[in-house]
Amino acid sequence: MLEVKNLNVFYGKLQILWDLSINVGDESVGLFGPNGAGKTTLINTILGLVKPVSGEIVLDGESLVKMETDKIIKHGIAIVPQDRELFPFMTVEENLRTGNAYIARARKKYQERLDFVFEIFPVLKERLNQAAGSMSGGQQRMVAIGRALMSDPKVLILDEPSGGLQPSLVTEVFHRLKDLKKSVSVLVTEQNVRQALKAIDRGYILENGKIAMADTADNLAGNDHIRKSYLGI
Repeated sequence: MLEVKNLNVFYGKLQILWDLSINVGDESVGLFGPNGAGKTTLINTILGLVKPVSGEIVLDGESLVKMETDKIIKHGIAIVPQDRELFPFMTVEENLRTGNAYIARARKKYQERLDFVFEIFPVLKERLNQAAGSMSGGQQRMVAIGRALMSDPKVLILDEPSGGLQPSLVTEVFHRLKDLKKSVSVLVTEQNVRQALKAIDRGYILENGKIAMADTADNLAGNDHIRKSYLGI
């Protein structure tokens, strides 16, 4: 599905990503690492906001490296940014509509996509006419994820989905992540490694711009380095 191969990325003369390779198939994959490890740079490079010096990014056999960001989104990459970035004075329904307004294949399946969003987040069906900015933080996160799903993506990128949420809502978001991976490939970056490992299939540890470790969620959860450095055990 999504393949990142031998990626090298610089900001000016400073190298941020070093010969980085990951892949996301029909599954949910986590990307973990401390602040400054390069997670945001990797996401921005996948989205075409940063151009690599070398390496390849391929989605369903087609290179994304030379595509502009709008083309990459239309090709099947969707992102839920950490800050949600909703239109606060627009209703839930209006926010969801923006998710597929500019993608032809998604517009044709508007009701199908909407029904799928309601299946994952039933509360949104009850709040369609509510202004998005008046909702709780957790509900706004659901709107943001729903908006991304409306684009009919092949790969959904979730950037720090638990950020700013109270613990009970974090649990709910990751519970829904388990449902999402049945229908769309998911790449999630997350500081809350403990919760994320319960919801994903595999994970990568990114440290100093390099992949330091890659394994199944179960094996990562039992790894001594992960337990000490990321789980506080």
